[in-house]
Amino acid sequence: MELKVKRVPIDEPEVLEIRCHKVTDDVQEIISFVKSRQGQLSAEKDGRNVEIPVIDVFYAEAVDNKVFIYTSKDCYEIRIKIYELEEMMKGKKFLRVQKGLILNLMKVKSIKPALSGRYTALLKNGEEVVISRKYVPDLKITLKGGD
Repeated sequence: MELKVKRVPIDEPEVLEIRCHKVTDDVQEIISFVKSRQGQLSAEKDGRNVEIPVIDVFYAEAVDNKVFIYTSKDCYEIRIKIYELEEMMKGKKFLRVQKGLILNLMKVKSIKPALSGRYTALLKNGEEVVISRKYVPDLKITLKGGD
């Protein structure tokens, strides 16, 4: 695949165009990355592609080599790895709280201690998410205003 970058004058709109023979998983991954930078994620539900605004995502979870994003009511599959999604969500108030789970801190209603050094986050939609003890220090730093 050839990559070209062309500068345009400031008064012209910026356009990203992908020209391909077929929309492969690699092309879909590129599209997902670009859209996430614009505040949307490309996902799939019932065989249909949908655009999910990042602000609607409560959390993302990796299950059986697939990644699912959860909104207040629905679940969608996204075709990237959990670590790639984590990297894309840096600076957007998302934090890894389990090995396979990234949480949108803006969707947390409350956090309380649980057993064995873990915490439980109550989300605004009523769901509860367990925060593994390994990730509690990162949570505390983030909540205190750190990275």
